[in-house]
Amino acid sequence: MAVELKIGDYVQGKKFASLEHDFKGEIEKVYENSVLVLIKEFTKSDEPIVNEYNHRAVIRKSEAKLIKAAPKPVVEPEAEE
Repeated sequence: MAVELKIGDYVQGKKFASLEHDFKGEIEKVYENSVLVLIKEFTKSDEPIVNEYNHRAVIRKSEAKLIKAAPKPVVEPEAEE
């Protein structure tokens, strides 16, 4: 069973198109079969391409490797009056 990816998860993406190396980043949006990743870690030689892509990439869910899951939101109990 595949891991369910969600907003805030930190993932590793594979190189594609003009990017020559893999990259890491945070999921900003989840689509049906892909995710929008804000690229945060990348190889220096890929910097011009990353800048051209506005530090974002859409990658397949099947190619996104989960590195760190986003923290679960803390639900505070409602105060009783």
